[in-house]
Amino acid sequence: MSIQPPIRAEYQLELTPLQEVALAQPLPLIVRCWNQQWLRQLSVLLILLVLWELAARWQDNDLMFPGFLQTLRALTEDMSSGELPAKVANSLSTLLKGYAIGSLLALGLSALAASTRFGRDLLHVLTSMFNPLPAIALLPLALLWFGLGEKSLVFVLIHSVMWPMALNTYAGFLGVSDTLRMAGRNYGLRNWRYVAYILIPAALPSILSGLKIGWAFAWRTLIAAELVFGASSGQGGLGWYIFQNRNELYTDRVFAGLATVIVIGLLVEGLIFASIEKLTVKRWGMQR
Repeated sequence: MSIQPPIRAEYQLELTPLQEVALAQPLPLIVRCWNQQWLRQLSVLLILLVLWELAARWQDNDLMFPGFLQTLRALTEDMSSGELPAKVANSLSTLLKGYAIGSLLALGLSALAASTRFGRDLLHVLTSMFNPLPAIALLPLALLWFGLGEKSLVFVLIHSVMWPMALNTYAGFLGVSDTLRMAGRNYGLRNWRYVAYILIPAALPSILSGLKIGWAFAWRTLIAAELVFGASSGQGGLGWYIFQNRNELYTDRVFAGLATVIVIGLLVEGLIFASIEKLTVKRWGMQR
């Protein structure tokens, strides 16, 4: 005797009609504008510029503290004459050479430390010795070894970039998960292929942080070094431009040089590094 399951009666549930719901009103224009990060940052910048101009007018001493408008006028004049762009180009040319060499050396040292025990000991000893040493302190020694020229600046820049980037890169290598490490070894990756295909992509956020820190260190070191001895390859850089105008009491041009240093730093940070992060680590979900 087979037992049939009970048949459930079908029924239709009548839904109550949807009541009219008031649509959400769009946010006011001022709220939508204030939600834009770039607009908030621009507002802060404009407030600072206004305070700068008001403080200069209250001080009423162009020699000691020129205002924003006077600085902008000097910046425009030197830009149009070609003097300031030539100084900037000379400084950036020297900076890129030292930055590139220092970054490659740091990456190689970090890869060696991640692969061998000797490399770890070498990285620990070298960073403990040289990372606390200010790069500008090596300038007299660089001048003795390489003379007055671009090579001395490049040597100092390599020192300023190499150690902070090596520490950040190695910290990123240590943070790579064991799952990725085992996957790489299971595919037979060894030596440089293991570093290139497993460690570097996984540690890219730390590597980018090291690149940004190294850029900031190198930029500050270059300006300070040019303030000390100035010209390289027969031409002065941006630091030398600031130093010369300070000697000639052109304070507005000194402020124009400082403003140029700040603007270049903001452009590199906001355009180059931000674009690289957006195309890599943020796109891959490795960073918020």
